[in-house]
Amino acid sequence: MNHIHHHNQLDQKFLNKIAFLDSKQRERLIPPEILISQMPIQKNHTLLDVGAGSGFFTIPMAQSTSSKVYAMDPDKRMLSVIEDKAKEKGLTNLELIQDYLENLSIQNNSIDFVMASLILHEVNSLTNALSKLFEVLKTEGHLLCLEYEKDDKVIEGPPMSIRIGSEELQKELSSTGFEIVNKTKINDAIYTVLAVKKEM
Repeated sequence: MNHIHHHNQLDQKFLNKIAFLDSKQRERLIPPEILISQMPIQKNHTLLDVGAGSGFFTIPMAQSTSSKVYAMDPDKRMLSVIEDKAKEKGLTNLELIQDYLENLSIQNNSIDFVMASLILHEVNSLTNALSKLFEVLKTEGHLLCLEYEKDDKVIEGPPMSIRIGSEELQKELSSTGFEIVNKTKINDAIYTVLAVKKEM
């Protein structure tokens, strides 16, 4: 019963936001399970989902490893949504972190794979954010960035002024020390860049 009471306290606007996030992302993207199955994730990998939102990627990530998955989001309510989804699926390997990417306090060189889905355009400094992710990743660890292309033809998505074009992101990743593995266009609006942390 406790579960139902907990949701009554959430305002409708927030519930709508989750429904929107889940449905909109599902509509735009290939199913997260498929995307994740194509990632260099192994059963014993420690994973991090930054800007986890309603757990669109977090939950399938947690299902793909027996190790720990960190879900980071500044919104406590989002994290409680992820917590509910994890309970429903009987997942016990999730650790929730309420914070902003720039303040991320995970041990350096401890993560095998980071998912940064539609979060990088929201950070104050892309350089700082990528450096942070570089630090927490192990050598040979991967970072998958998913962002909206900076393309005037694509109206939908965040304002053009804050978007990060794929060329710009690849440059920033390279100057942080990442090596670009590949870039994939998911559709007209959204692309992914997979990068790996190499020995300095």
